[in-house]
Amino acid sequence: MSCVFCEIVAGRAPASVVYDDELVRVFCDIRPLTRGHTLVIPKRHATGLSDVDGADAARMFAVGRRIAAAARAALDCPGVNLHLADGAAAWQSVFHVHLHVIPRWGHKDLLRLARGRRRPGRAELDGVAQTIAAKLTPPAE
Repeated sequence: MSCVFCEIVAGRAPASVVYDDELVRVFCDIRPLTRGHTLVIPKRHATGLSDVDGADAARMFAVGRRIAAAARAALDCPGVNLHLADGAAAWQSVFHVHLHVIPRWGHKDLLRLARGRRRPGRAELDGVAQTIAAKLTPPAE
């Protein structure tokens, strides 16, 4: 199965490239949520977070931080969302891990990411924290 992001890395599919180095490429999203919406991808294919190499993941977030700062300066936006959808249930639509850098202008951009939020009690939050902590793997060295 062909991966459109791998095709972009190989130069066989077009992209409006913002940044490129040996590990990652950044390009404009073809269906932007806001003006300046970009994607940071590792050049090596990885379907999701559990598949991406640690160095590639670290570079994605480091470069995403730099792109966010550049977008704030270039587009005069007062905020930026970083978003990574991991799996179909999280709305991942291209199964090559990627970090969205989304410039924000608050209520002016009409983008809404959350609905139906609730406030669970501390006991529920503590239980969830313990459940996740129990499955943590040791950091890679």
